[in-house]
Amino acid sequence: MTPEKRLGLVLVINVVMILGLLGVGLAAGSLGVLASGADYLGDAFGTGVSLAALRMSRRPHGRPRATSYAALVNASLLLIVTMAVTVESVYRLSTGAPSIDGLPVVLVSVVAAAAMIACALILGDVEHDLGMQSVMLDSVADAAAALGVALSGALILATGGLFWLDPVFALVIAVVIGYHAVRLLRSVLADLREESPTR
Repeated sequence: MTPEKRLGLVLVINVVMILGLLGVGLAAGSLGVLASGADYLGDAFGTGVSLAALRMSRRPHGRPRATSYAALVNASLLLIVTMAVTVESVYRLSTGAPSIDGLPVVLVSVVAAAAMIACALILGDVEHDLGMQSVMLDSVADAAAALGVALSGALILATGGLFWLDPVFALVIAVVIGYHAVRLLRSVLADLREESPTR
């Protein structure tokens, strides 16, 4: 399967998951699920940018650095999502977390984790392409985040309370994704500086 087809398939999976996560997140009142949905929205945009950049880089007289710029956009989007989730998590922790329906949170998060693991397997070896690496990072981080949200939902379901776990897990997810986004951003900027023509 070509890289373009792999990215296209990952994009389709992300779009489907966005709809499911946002719907369940709103219905269940879960910030963790909504955070995942917002992250997937950013990922879908980033995957689309990476796909367009990959096509541009392979055209005759194309732009070989297009995939690096796509990774730059993707990392920046991840940081924006991270900041938004962090602000909302802190707000909910300081004002009191609302009640959450744990069962749909668990179910949709397990499905989301499986979908993102599938995306990582579809992407395969991405070692030599920063744009593909950024999409792989998104997929792996999303799988881990979904498992965390599933765990918080299971604990809420089992105890009939502990609603504060939802914003706590959302905050942990934001920190982890933000850390990896900063690392990716530094790699991309270093790559772009190395490729800049000397004057």
